[in-house]
Amino acid sequence: MPRASQTNSSAVPVVAMIGGGQLARMTHQAAIALGQTLRVLAVDPNDPAAQVSPDIVLGSHTDYDALVKVAQGATVVTFDHEHVPTEHLDRLVADGVTVAPPPEALVHAQDKLVMRRRLADLGAPIPQFAEVTAADEAQEFSREVGGAAVIKTIRGGYDGRGVVLLDTPEQAREVAAKYLTDGVPILIEERVAMRRELSALVARSAFGQGSAWPVVQTVQRDGICVEVIAPAPDLPDDLAASAQQLGLRLAAELGVIGVLAVELFETVDGRILVNELAMRPHNSGHWTMDGAVTSQFEQHLRAVLDYPLGETSARAEIVVMSNVLGAPETPAMSLDERIHHLFARMPDAKVHMYGKGERPGRKLGHVNLVGKPGEDVAAVRERANRASHWLSHAQWTDNWNEHGTDTE
Repeated sequence: MPRASQTNSSAVPVVAMIGGGQLARMTHQAAIALGQTLRVLAVDPNDPAAQVSPDIVLGSHTDYDALVKVAQGATVVTFDHEHVPTEHLDRLVADGVTVAPPPEALVHAQDKLVMRRRLADLGAPIPQFAEVTAADEAQEFSREVGGAAVIKTIRGGYDGRGVVLLDTPEQAREVAAKYLTDGVPILIEERVAMRRELSALVARSAFGQGSAWPVVQTVQRDGICVEVIAPAPDLPDDLAASAQQLGLRLAAELGVIGVLAVELFETVDGRILVNELAMRPHNSGHWTMDGAVTSQFEQHLRAVLDYPLGETSARAEIVVMSNVLGAPETPAMSLDERIHHLFARMPDAKVHMYGKGERPGRKLGHVNLVGKPGEDVAAVRERANRASHWLSHAQWTDNWNEHGTDTE
């Protein structure tokens, strides 16, 4: 990929990111350190990235004219999310725009059926699956795998949306019928007997250089990642290496340019299976901002600009990220005051807020805790989750009171 700096030593490359969410906001922070400004296509001036970047194009990712505008003069166009219509991206590429990852790669993160079929062709470990075009097909598949199954919408699902867990063939038929009646394409998968969920985060440059971070454990609640533990505790070295190699192989085979998150199931019998793919910075990589030599956001920029990739090793034996989710009731205490109190009690907490209004369950930010020498996994997890809960609820999970009395 020819870069502006190769033809004009004074030129600064322009990375345009489609989507103005928290991933774009944090990518912009990494761009600043590289002497750059991230251009962002945002829907609203109050979007997280639009609050901080001076180079904003307002418009929808489904509006081709808006995509053309944000791409004009850009060195490369990349993504905060995967929801841009593939046909729009194909037109941009045909007009000479460099898109990373390219549409033929990104489609595997947009369309779960395309992804499953391609992974099957590559011999990657995946759950049993089938396309569903009639409700009876879902019922029969569920019966064949013993009842427990999962129906997923083929496009558009994220953070648990578009995913329905099933216990019986009858339930599978009922759920499938509803989706199909609404005209929503779906597939069905076996429900894996899993020990836990993992994520193998890798990056690949346009030149083909690859890098992999330590494999992490992700903790999900209501379909949302709420905690990440790096590296994944008690993961055998051979299984961790296999997961990293799988991520790097998929990035190469699919032609990914940028960061790729391979979400995995670790099964109760010690295997790993691919659950989902994301071709962008990912929630499972937020820990890298404070816990790795190179953050996922800087690495994504390096990869799409075809810079040499950065070192990915962890800075400590244990790093825990805990998401700050909106509380059922917004605390009376201001967020600024909550941060003040958190820093007074936990000065090593690294807080990353996204500039969003508070509402129940919304991802408002995250906290990273880097483990201290001799500190075990349980202790770091407790501190990270205590910090994020305080920022969400203005309540300490251990009933601590700065004035020296418990608040039962």
